[in-house]
Amino acid sequence: MSENRVSFYNLAWRWHFYAGLFVIPFMIMLSVTGSIYLFKPQLDDLLYSDLMRVAPEGRMLSADQQLAGLMAAYPQARVSQYLPPADASRSAQFVANLDGRKQNLFVDPYRGRVLGVQDAEYNLQAVARSLHGSLMLGTLGDRLIELAAGWGIVLVVSGLYLWWPRGQAMRGVFWPRLGNRGRLFWRDLHAVTGFWGASLLLFMLLTGMTWTGFWGERFADVWNRFPAAMWNEVPTSEVQARSLNTATGQTLAWAVENTPMPVSDPHAAHRGHAAVEMAGSAGRLSLQQVVDTARARGVVPGYSITLPAEATGVFTIAVFADDPRNDATLHLDQYSGKVLADVRWKDYGLVARSVETGVMLHEGRMFGLPNQLLMFGVCLLILLSAVSGLVMWWKRRPQGRLGVPPLPHALPLWKTAVGIMVALGVAFPLVGASLLLIWALDWLVLSRLGGSRAVTG
Repeated sequence: MSENRVSFYNLAWRWHFYAGLFVIPFMIMLSVTGSIYLFKPQLDDLLYSDLMRVAPEGRMLSADQQLAGLMAAYPQARVSQYLPPADASRSAQFVANLDGRKQNLFVDPYRGRVLGVQDAEYNLQAVARSLHGSLMLGTLGDRLIELAAGWGIVLVVSGLYLWWPRGQAMRGVFWPRLGNRGRLFWRDLHAVTGFWGASLLLFMLLTGMTWTGFWGERFADVWNRFPAAMWNEVPTSEVQARSLNTATGQTLAWAVENTPMPVSDPHAAHRGHAAVEMAGSAGRLSLQQVVDTARARGVVPGYSITLPAEATGVFTIAVFADDPRNDATLHLDQYSGKVLADVRWKDYGLVARSVETGVMLHEGRMFGLPNQLLMFGVCLLILLSAVSGLVMWWKRRPQGRLGVPPLPHALPLWKTAVGIMVALGVAFPLVGASLLLIWALDWLVLSRLGGSRAVTG
């Protein structure tokens, strides 16, 4: 093997390992937090049944009566969102700013009493979701997660290239050689689990990337389009609907994140609209009127109502449904009750429909328990692949150092693989930028310090 080829192979080998060491901690964290979020319905019922479950008794109180019961108990609360009971045995939920913190307040919809309060940002599911999406670090964390996911895609593709049998027997390729011990056992475990989980892992990474703040937003801006005529007669603001989604909670679907938020007309309160006359002296729709609009428009249970935060704000009815065909996002003028926008599955383009379906499968929500168990299996495969990769690195590292393991003699031709990595770097700009940074660092420092030692093992 020529010196140039060795140097080229060694460069690619170092990239694969350093990228792997960067990605593995993120993959472990994403697998653990993803597993927690997968089983949100079961865990919520187990941990918070006293807040979320009620004994039905007679007819439910109106949304305004429920709100009145909440305000009687917590007059200082500033309510921002209302989630009507999803079924007869569920409590109503209000999201409010209380004592300087965002809180979930649960109300018995039959008796009007407050069942309890939960920190909206520091409960199990909120923390798991925030860690999963942004490491609880805001924009910086979001970019790190996006970078790790992008490099995860690169590693899956390059790992498949390394795994390619090239005339080997089936053992160690399609199933591990369990009789082996030591490094070979861990190598088989890493390669075989990586192969069987590759397509599902790519699916998880790609669907997750659509929620990222850099690549995901640009992907939505390019592919997620609605007919301009939908907004021709609607006064809109510069704010996009994605502002309603947060790191700890999902209000509306990805498909409508880049749509403009309409604005209400404050002068409507003085024009004698019937809806306004019913709303009371405040000149704003009552909460029950918004609920009635949701029912009249056929919005499926499980929706939320986001209250207007200012004079030109709107009521937003949104359901991010387990079956995306039931998605709905409606914006209502807070004074007249006019429906300013009503976006459904039928309005989604092909890309938006594909992404929404992928996200529901990703979150294990589309087909109930079987979907949850399948995605949990993927999480376990990711954990197994990550741990086995770490063990492989530890066992094959240069003696007494934390550097790159020796270069394998039977390494496949890397030119195609590097071409694929360059293409992925173009598709995912943060990956491309980091790829250039790693190349520069490798050329300036790492290859000069230990390149010759890495080839001699």
